Amino acid sequence: MLGSLDPSKFKYQIQFSTISAGFSRIIFSDFWNNAAAAQESRQIQKAQARNETSAATMPDDSQRYELQTVQTLEGYEVPLLSARAIEIDGSPASLYGAVWAERSPGVFETEVVGDNGAAVLRVIRQFTLTENSYDLNLRQTVQNVSPDAHAVRWIQYGPGDLSIDQSGMMDIRRFQFGYLYNVQRDPSRSNVVVHGAMFERADALKKITAGTPQLWPQPDQKTQGFELSWYGTTNRYFALAVHAPFSPPKDSSKIMSAVESVFVKADAGAAATQTIVCELRSAQTQLAAGATTSFDMGVYAGPLNPKVLAVVEPYQSLRMDGLILYLMGGCCSFCTFSWLADFIVIMLTFLHDYVVFDWAIAIMVLVMVVRFFLHPVTKRSQISMTKVTRGMASIKPELDALQKRYPGDTKKLQAEQMRLYREKGINPVGCVGGMLPTFLQTPIWIALYAVLYFAFALRQQPAFFGVFQQFGGWEFLGDLSAADHFIRFPAPLIKWPFEFASINLIPILMGGLFFLQQKYMTPPPNASMTPEQLQQQKMMKWMTVVLFPVMLYNAPSGLTLYIMTSTTIGIFEGKRIRAQMEKMDFTPKPRDPAKQDRIGRFYEKAMERARSKRAPQNKFKDRD
Repeated sequence: MLGSLDPSKFKYQIQFSTISAGFSRIIFSDFWNNAAAAQESRQIQKAQARNETSAATMPDDSQRYELQTVQTLEGYEVPLLSARAIEIDGSPASLYGAVWAERSPGVFETEVVGDNGAAVLRVIRQFTLTENSYDLNLRQTVQNVSPDAHAVRWIQYGPGDLSIDQSGMMDIRRFQFGYLYNVQRDPSRSNVVVHGAMFERADALKKITAGTPQLWPQPDQKTQGFELSWYGTTNRYFALAVHAPFSPPKDSSKIMSAVESVFVKADAGAAATQTIVCELRSAQTQLAAGATTSFDMGVYAGPLNPKVLAVVEPYQSLRMDGLILYLMGGCCSFCTFSWLADFIVIMLTFLHDYVVFDWAIAIMVLVMVVRFFLHPVTKRSQISMTKVTRGMASIKPELDALQKRYPGDTKKLQAEQMRLYREKGINPVGCVGGMLPTFLQTPIWIALYAVLYFAFALRQQPAFFGVFQQFGGWEFLGDLSAADHFIRFPAPLIKWPFEFASINLIPILMGGLFFLQQKYMTPPPNASMTPEQLQQQKMMKWMTVVLFPVMLYNAPSGLTLYIMTSTTIGIFEGKRIRAQMEKMDFTPKPRDPAKQDRIGRFYEKAMERARSKRAPQNKFKDRD
């Protein structure tokens, strides 16, 4: 083993496998599987820091978080970062199996022999773990002990599928790359690029199925001469990555020369049960007789924490904070604005670290701040929609009369309707302008959702300074990254189609707030609404009140807390806006066409174009 489970000395412990000079387990010294164990560990460490004697002991080691365990491929065990093979003059020589001798903890050696039994290559792998660091140094040397020169290529297993986060609602695992542009584009070779090279797990499986399992480089990346700086896999909160052994001034190169290409493999089967194994291959290297070459790399095994990846070297210089993506998977990826999510993270962290010192309160304050700045937009939206609704209701009898007067003349009916709208000062599509501010708010809420789901800082953090945990270890709001667990069952009562393992209070309260919001904020039915519109309004009301809380029943309590806070503020905000609107005059007033708003002008132009297309055209020109 390397490392220790003592958090004051090492970040994690590595347990080596008996085959292929890899390791079987990465066990963190201060990360736990559940919030209860994490809370217990924190209390013991605080007592130790105060030099207090206590009979309490640390939670059982089985409760410690493991980043990844031994994988399997085609029935064979694949230890983490184990040696796969070395290609000699185009022919692979397997390094898999119990062919390695452990010279000392973390140092392994083997020899590759030729057909005549004489040694050809001597291979040494050395793992070195630094105290209080998430980085693992992997030195790999290949010495040509034969009298002939050989072309060699190093092949090893790399980061593959990480463990699924058990408290998550979705499987968000990714394969990501950091790279450098070619010399012509970036002569300094110092700027690591972290965009445009990421695969969702589902995309990687599709490439395996399609028979194109190479993730790096893609054809365009190879054509442009991009070179790899780091490669990593992530789950919701953690990462396992290999990177260039950047350590200036001794080694100032940000290119991971040990890896030229990255391939993924998996056994056939359902996506949920498949395990993706990664294979790293170096470029072919000419090795003279007696010469030695190296395939060194650094290994990061740790949290997706910006306070580590964006601050600590070498991760800061290698831009490995690019592993942190506040990005929902699947079809929601395109609508998650990562730059906005990054800004929200900064705000949330500032509120926690310098203002309120509690993540739950920071979430609530953040929602208040966001709604404060969006209040003018919200107010304008409600006023605009109310104005249109009341205006259309006031002219409904006249609209009905026009439809009766011109039952078969669509062109004339539309012209008369536009005349009536203009005379009464009503913009028939003004409701679109009223809804536009709401659409503009959507990116903020999506980004905030992604932040609260992926932010490592919220993992296993209790709400409100852990006040509920003081009542006999009550689990309620003990982990903002998991459901609130108001009443936890000994065993799940339902496992399909969703797990029902506890009574979660906040989603229930959220449903009640949605009901109040619908009751007091939804405009009352008016004479202009058709029966279909009334039925649709009623359906939307119950879908919001029932379906939304059910969908978020097992969501992280940090998410449901922010939604409930936002809804509560929205009820009081809506009440205040309605009180202000009661004092406003919504009587339609004729409007000067020259001062008509942009949406109204656009609508009229669209109607004119539609009428001109429908108008009969003379196919023949008059002749003198």
